Amino acid sequence: MKKRIKRNARLVKYVIYKETLIDVKEHIWTFLGSFLGIGLIGFLNEKSFTESDNLFLIGSFGASSVLIYGIVNSPLAQPRNLIGGHVICALVGVTVQLVFADQIWLSSALAVSLSIVLMQVTKTLHPPGGATALIANIGSEKIKSLGYWYVLSPVLTGVVILLIVAIVINRTAAHRNYPANKNWYKIWTRRYR
Repeated sequence: MKKRIKRNARLVKYVIYKETLIDVKEHIWTFLGSFLGIGLIGFLNEKSFTESDNLFLIGSFGASSVLIYGIVNSPLAQPRNLIGGHVICALVGVTVQLVFADQIWLSSALAVSLSIVLMQVTKTLHPPGGATALIANIGSEKIKSLGYWYVLSPVLTGVVILLIVAIVINRTAAHRNYPANKNWYKIWTRRYR
């Protein structure tokens, strides 16, 4: 019994502690990527909008940064998922918000649920996309007043900035492989079923 407990404790220690450790170089590249990506969006936000607008930075970009700079090999962090997930969720979020504007509980639940299903169907699952759909429903009046412009700016513009920084940073690091498929942008040559 005592041997069994020690073995299980050793296994738990390995899974919880050792599996979460990453090489120091990984920490540096993750920091640089997320700092540059979010920093660039924040800088453009500061130069383009007044302090009260803050329309360029949305919370889901922080979660996307965790994936595309911290877990670069994850299928959820690949460009197709990053761009497709955010754009689909933004479209769904805005549409649901326009249809059910007076029922925030219904629009929020419906936007997130429909977004998840559409991301699954289109094979663009990106967890921060759910937050993008939710922000379209619970965001400030300025965000809601954007309507479908919300999809282009801040969502698509911000995602493209994050992606460009991710490609540059992750290709600069010799030990990183991002994006996993070097021909990710050639959607006309692949079949997704």
